[in-house]
Amino acid sequence: MKIFTHSQIKEIDKYTIEHEPIKSIDLMERSAHAITQAITEKWMNDVPVVVFAGPGNNGGDALAVARMLTEMNYQVKTYLFNISGHLSADCAENKDRLIKKKALFTEVTVEFDPPHLEKGTLVIDGIFGAGLNKPLAGGFAALVKYINSSAATIVSIDVPSGLMTEDNAYNVRANIIHADLTLTLQQPKLSFLFAENQQYIGELKTLDIGLSKEGIENTDAHFTCIEESDIRQMLKPRNAFAHKGQMGHALLVAGSYGMAGAAVLATKACMRAGAGKVTIHTPKRNAPVLQAAIPEAILNLDREETTFSEAVPTDNFQAVGVGPGIGTSEQTMIAMIAQLRRALCPTVADADALNILAARHAWTQQLPKGIILTPHPKELDRMEGQCIDSYERLNKARQLAEKLQGYVILKGHNTAICMPDGHVVFNTTGNAGMATAGSGDVLTGILTGLLARGYHQREACILGVYLHGLAGDLAARELGEESLIASDIIDYLPKAFLKVKK
Repeated sequence: MKIFTHSQIKEIDKYTIEHEPIKSIDLMERSAHAITQAITEKWMNDVPVVVFAGPGNNGGDALAVARMLTEMNYQVKTYLFNISGHLSADCAENKDRLIKKKALFTEVTVEFDPPHLEKGTLVIDGIFGAGLNKPLAGGFAALVKYINSSAATIVSIDVPSGLMTEDNAYNVRANIIHADLTLTLQQPKLSFLFAENQQYIGELKTLDIGLSKEGIENTDAHFTCIEESDIRQMLKPRNAFAHKGQMGHALLVAGSYGMAGAAVLATKACMRAGAGKVTIHTPKRNAPVLQAAIPEAILNLDREETTFSEAVPTDNFQAVGVGPGIGTSEQTMIAMIAQLRRALCPTVADADALNILAARHAWTQQLPKGIILTPHPKELDRMEGQCIDSYERLNKARQLAEKLQGYVILKGHNTAICMPDGHVVFNTTGNAGMATAGSGDVLTGILTGLLARGYHQREACILGVYLHGLAGDLAARELGEESLIASDIIDYLPKAFLKVKK
């Protein structure tokens, strides 16, 4: 699924109007029908409704919804804010249509006597939509604060008023509607995917308003979301006559003394991801733990008792994963960059490998082309500088991927996979139960296993992130989010593969 910018959506609207063909007012009517249906499916007509409409097309949607609800015997009070004395053409048309229904309608031009909004009232927010490009101020800011301070239930049309569809770095967050439900049109907006904006969106429902499929297909998008159908097509079948030597040999460099668990999690996940063989390079003192925990793995011991100190030749491996639990001692730092420099196969760098790169910024110039980095937000900030918000962080991750000609997986609720060409793919699986120690080590193992299995870096990133999240979802469904731990993700990885194959 493509995620378009506001300007692109406007172009697709225009394309739909020209090629369907359909009048813009009729396209608005179609949107209003979808919004009204979503509202009437959730609330009966005994709930009092207050509609707040702005002067643009978002307000036009709201006025059309007010009319349709009135026709269905809902008790609706509508307030249209026309402070400047100028309404969009479709908003003006819907104003006239509503007035003809003899609805309870107030047009606010100067003074506003706000209605009492009590618990049980349904507020429909159609003040400003996707076209907003500056923070709300003055009377509109006061209106937003008044609505937010009430006990009413708030439904926002397309976008909560005050929230911009992409960059909210310099927005005034006190002046954004806190919706309980957002009914967004055609597709989610980019800003909906960022953690700090979830408080404004509430429950999100995407409504298909029938924009031109041809227009959508012909419009290039820098951002897309993973769909299960994409994953199903990526999966490689296993030849019935295959043997372990044909399934790929992965190398994992993981675990300092006291952090053997990181090595265990990454290695188990790597094997569950389908690698034919996995060699784990780790300090000598981790040997008893790893031999007992993962008898299927091959152990390659560092000369040091407690730290990673020497790079491993990669001639015989199809993929390398470096970083989980290795620490950041000076000796380990030198060994780590040597390991990445000498990698002759696709490579994943995570955890302490990223912390080392953050401490030695110049070393990023030595990273092999096609490398996969998997930072969480704080790790990305340490590498690329402190970010104001998720939008800036995403842009920095994109720039890093382009600069390295590699892949940056920015982990989070909607994990963003940044490609070398600037494209970003957002993940659609996963849950809050996965916010637990070791989840990242599991992802590193999965990615390394898929690379060893023969997937291209792009495929491994998309498939690995999706399966990682799906395994977490399946685990949470049976175990609950609160009690989920990283090893549960590994345990449910086979079920994730089966679900996608079906």
